Amino acid sequence: MQRPLAASLLTALTLTLAACAGTAAPAPKDTRAPTAPTGVTAAAGSASTVHVMWSAATDDRAVTGYAVYREGRKVKDLPATTLMTDVIGLAPATRHRFTVRARDAAGNVSPPSTTVTATTLPATAEDRTPPTTPTALRVTADGNRAATLHWSPARDDTRVTAYDVYQADTRIHTVPGTATTARLTGLRPGTAYAFTVRARDAAENSSPDSAPADLTTAPSPGAPPNTAPSDLTATAAEGEITLTWTPPKTGAPVTHHELHLDGRFATTIVWGATPPPGRATYTFQVQDPPGTRYTLTLRAQLPDGTWGDFSAPRTVVVR
Repeated sequence: MQRPLAASLLTALTLTLAACAGTAAPAPKDTRAPTAPTGVTAAAGSASTVHVMWSAATDDRAVTGYAVYREGRKVKDLPATTLMTDVIGLAPATRHRFTVRARDAAGNVSPPSTTVTATTLPATAEDRTPPTTPTALRVTADGNRAATLHWSPARDDTRVTAYDVYQADTRIHTVPGTATTARLTGLRPGTAYAFTVRARDAAENSSPDSAPADLTTAPSPGAPPNTAPSDLTATAAEGEITLTWTPPKTGAPVTHHELHLDGRFATTIVWGATPPPGRATYTFQVQDPPGTRYTLTLRAQLPDGTWGDFSAPRTVVVR
């Protein structure tokens, strides 16, 4: 018996509606631009460079990058994780204007930030003498996501023009040569950090690193305490590096530590059933040429078999 035409049409319409109902609607197009970056600063570091910094912008989805402009022309494209840059190749004793814009994955670009200015230093005779090392570096926590560094000033045969703050051998902040403090933001709760400071002069000569200042930020509410080894030191001799540290208190003897070089696993240090009391020491051989730099971190195996938090990093130069 043949189905009536009206019933057939109703069945087809029902199937069509069911198929449509199972298809996800396309995501709405992203047309909202990020906010303009704030806290933009510019400071001359030499006769030909200016250091530009800013605070992160926000977006309804995600900021994917930043662009730095000089006199209205784009001079740098940077990823979203970068909040500072050096603009190089500038003319000496010249005033420059800088702005920063944020962008998102859809290509939306924020309004320009507030314009900041900086004047490059006058050109000087050739200078190859670096400043002295900054001393008395110390760090204080500002909550669990920020910290402030303080140090005693360095000296130079001309003058110190900038101080660069390093974390794990990576520059993360710069302040003018007249400053002896720096505030760091964007830290992670419950994390061990080590900071050093270098002084720089107008000829871009940098001092040796200051002694490190360690900080372990407070954990987030409800998070377990930090389990990183503490007071790590790294000393280079010819063809070898010696580490000393204090193992964390875990409620049981710590028999295993992991050593990481430049963020990559290198070896497991095993003490056996009875680890040494107090501070631990470990020496390993290196075959890299003198001058090679390593950043080292340690973490301990906890009683439940998992690995704990990483120590504050140490940088060492092969001799």
